[in-house]
Amino acid sequence: MVYVFLADGFEETEAIAPIDMLRRAGKEVVTVGVTGKIVNGSHSIPVTADITENELTDFSTAEMIVLPGGMPGTLNEEASSVVQAAIDYCVSNDIPIGAICAAPSILGHKGILKGRKAVCYSGFEKELTGADVENVGVVTDGNITTARGAGVAIEFGLELVSVLCGKNASDKLRASIMMD
Repeated sequence: MVYVFLADGFEETEAIAPIDMLRRAGKEVVTVGVTGKIVNGSHSIPVTADITENELTDFSTAEMIVLPGGMPGTLNEEASSVVQAAIDYCVSNDIPIGAICAAPSILGHKGILKGRKAVCYSGFEKELTGADVENVGVVTDGNITTARGAGVAIEFGLELVSVLCGKNASDKLRASIMMD
């Protein structure tokens, strides 16, 4: 199961595109409303989450978690004890984490990016404590995938598919959506 956390102020494209790519690849994706069942994106698009954070009490089914960016969505995610617990669980159990735009800052603040290649939205680089900040759209280092922002949201989703399902599955999906 892939858990995608949605908090008021999240960047819609950074959540929906990866959800779409992962579901097309056959992954079960559950959206988790950090700030309620109906979550308002940064561009005033309301999204109904599958569950609220209060309903996520067991992380043992997690194959991956995904943290969309946006403001103040990233701040709302970082303030959530459930999001923090999910990150800690994933780190302790070597479960992949995806973070895009400003959301890699959450991982940076926790020290998770030390010694890893990472990217983020321009201006947030100083928040990626100890990371080797790259100048690319999407990068995976170990079990952490980070991406710059909305402009690479589909590429981010395809990379998450590659992490969970392999490069061949990602390449087939890329061709099916006519990315190449």
